[in-house]
Amino acid sequence: MPEVRIEAEPRTEFGKGASRRTRRAGRVPAVMYGHGAENRHFSLPEHELMIALKTPNALIRLEGLGRATLALPKAVQRDPIKGEIEHVDLIEVRRGEKVTVEIPVRVNGDVFSGGLLDQQLNVLAVEAEATHLPDGVDIDVQGMEVGTAIHAKDIVLPKGTTLVTDEEALVLHVVAAPTADLGEAATAVGEAAEAEAAEAAAQAEAE
Repeated sequence: MPEVRIEAEPRTEFGKGASRRTRRAGRVPAVMYGHGAENRHFSLPEHELMIALKTPNALIRLEGLGRATLALPKAVQRDPIKGEIEHVDLIEVRRGEKVTVEIPVRVNGDVFSGGLLDQQLNVLAVEAEATHLPDGVDIDVQGMEVGTAIHAKDIVLPKGTTLVTDEEALVLHVVAAPTADLGEAATAVGEAAEAEAAEAAAQAEAE
């Protein structure tokens, strides 16, 4: 995975007011931790950070902190309405270090006619070298028949990647699609309602 270089600026002010000023300046408050070092606080340019975070488990090369440091995004806080990044937590990594991350499961193709795809897992937890993290795995479901199931252990992972998710976990399977005629079902419901109404009217007259 290629590194994304981002220039960081150390932070000396903290609190809600300082964070708002940072965001108004087009930057995002950030904190990095890891390897037993004290947490480091800084800000990152919002636009560059947003572009980097479009890639799952983006490997970020931070400049401006005294020495170039590699980091992975750990938690991203966004404005619930605007979707803007409000804060990001990063974890420092080193070349050759193994880390555990979640990677997306991408599904391609259409299952066999009459089947319905039921995807149980959208991500898999894997362990890989910090600078060679996979961006996801692809599963081809083209023509899969009803009853076919894919478990975590069935997915071929990139070289150097180890599965952390339970190998027996169901990722997806193909179930039979509903075959009931909705039009007929609606008609039956309507007829039943009419019958109940007629019965109620007859009882009212008898009383």
